Amino acid sequence: MTHPPRHLADLDLAGRRAAVTALGEKPFRADQLSRHYFTRYTDTPEDMTDLPAGIRATLCDELLPRLLTSERELTCDDGATRKMLWRLHDGALVESVLMKYPDRVTMCVSSQAGCGMGCPFCATGQAGLTRNLSAAEIVAQVVAGERAVHTGSQPTATSRVSNIVFMGMGEPLANYKNLIGAIRRLTDPAPAGLGISQRSLTVSTVGLVPAIRRLTDEKLTVRLAVSLHAPDDEARDELVPVNRRWQVAEVLDAAWDYAAATGRRVSIEYALIRDINDQPWRADLLGSLLAGRLAHVNLIPLNPTPGSKWTASRPGVQEEFVRRVAGHGVAVTVRDTRGREIDGACGQLAATVTGRSVGPATRRPGTRLLPLA
Repeated sequence: MTHPPRHLADLDLAGRRAAVTALGEKPFRADQLSRHYFTRYTDTPEDMTDLPAGIRATLCDELLPRLLTSERELTCDDGATRKMLWRLHDGALVESVLMKYPDRVTMCVSSQAGCGMGCPFCATGQAGLTRNLSAAEIVAQVVAGERAVHTGSQPTATSRVSNIVFMGMGEPLANYKNLIGAIRRLTDPAPAGLGISQRSLTVSTVGLVPAIRRLTDEKLTVRLAVSLHAPDDEARDELVPVNRRWQVAEVLDAAWDYAAATGRRVSIEYALIRDINDQPWRADLLGSLLAGRLAHVNLIPLNPTPGSKWTASRPGVQEEFVRRVAGHGVAVTVRDTRGREIDGACGQLAATVTGRSVGPATRRPGTRLLPLA
């Protein structure tokens, strides 16, 4: 397996200065390159008029190689939701989603090409793991989102990406080192990074307990989201196979320790699946497990993959589930199901290109296929 080319987003500012010095240039050139990438969102030599023309191409080749190539883009919600499929240097495919709201712009990014967790209702999980993304490949998705915000016409209260969720392809905590590197680049002030608040980042996990505890020790203020999907081990063993290693009680214990250390409310992600995990007794069990805890339940109407036996709960069942969880004094919301008509669940768009695992998907009326960048 070939490694992605070195990129300045893989390095801290000191590392970039050292790399530039090794190329025979003054260290401050690293700051100039960083400013172009992290504040102007460009890696094109022609844009860098403050650098001598003779060194622009060399510096960009060495520290700003193009990591993502647009394979396909889809938009819906009148352009407010944009799903991007990227091809990496080795041909691997990853997805990210840009969602514009009146008060914020959220970017959902991938941390791995594919996923090794094997959750049966998830398109990415069924595709298997190809490889970890580098820190720079993760960051590059957000920089691409920043470019899209700046060139788009959809009005928002913010002119840049304001929130990032690691809920795309992959298990972020299984790519721990590069995840932390990406978080540093995303949150370090310019020109070291993008300068996004740590509190505006959410890291999702299926429950890798040792990594949750390691994340707690980082003393970050990012939000933790636990993809629980069932309150009991019997159902969760089937839905989230890693539960056979770290069961519900152990996962929640680690989550509560993270909440105590950071003061941040833990988001409990729960995909409602018809007749599998949406029974009233499971709602009551979930509510009782979370009662009095620093937690919020994010119910997700399942975005079914083509040909899958897994499908969304009936509306009345979903409403009762919400009522029962809330009855335990637990905050609960139903996630906005943006992107459903553009195969919004991560892994679905990649599957239409590769033909792998989840079968063919169709483009539905009202969606628009964008030209390749």
